[in-house]
Amino acid sequence: MRAVIQRVQRAQVTVDGAITGAIGPGLAVLLGVGQDDSAEDVAYLAEKAVNLRIFPDEQGKLNLSCLALGLPVLVVSQFTLYGDCRNGRRPSFTEAAPPELGEALYEAFCSAVAGQGLTVARGRFRSHMLFELVNDGPVTILLDSKKLF
Repeated sequence: MRAVIQRVQRAQVTVDGAITGAIGPGLAVLLGVGQDDSAEDVAYLAEKAVNLRIFPDEQGKLNLSCLALGLPVLVVSQFTLYGDCRNGRRPSFTEAAPPELGEALYEAFCSAVAGQGLTVARGRFRSHMLFELVNDGPVTILLDSKKLF
C-alpha cells in the first residue's frame, strides 16, 4: 500500500460537479492499493499517516501529528501510485490491486483513520475526480507499507 501524504490548508474532491469530500487544515492522502496488500498494510499505513509529526509546534518545529491536533483527513483512491514507468512511456499498472480488493482496502483504511477519532472525508472510488488542494509548507511525504521507500 502506498500513500502520498500532504499537509494542507484545505482540500476537496469533486465528482460530476458535486463535492464529495472537503477539509480545512489537515492531511490529504492519495492512497494506492497493491495486489499483495492486506489488512496488515492498512493498519501499518493508517497508524503511520495519522502519527506523522509534520505539523509545527509553538516553536515552529515539526513535532505535532494530525492525530495530536485532531485534524481531518481527506482520503482519495489513487491506483496510479502503482504505475511502473521503467519500460517504455505508458505506465504499467499490473502491480495495482484489482478494483474489488482496492476498494475494500481503501474503505478499511478510511475506517482505520476514523477509528482513531479523526474526521475522514473521501473521494469516490472508481470515479473520475477533480482533486484540489492548497499544500501547506509545502509538506509532502511518501509512504509505502512494504517499506520500499
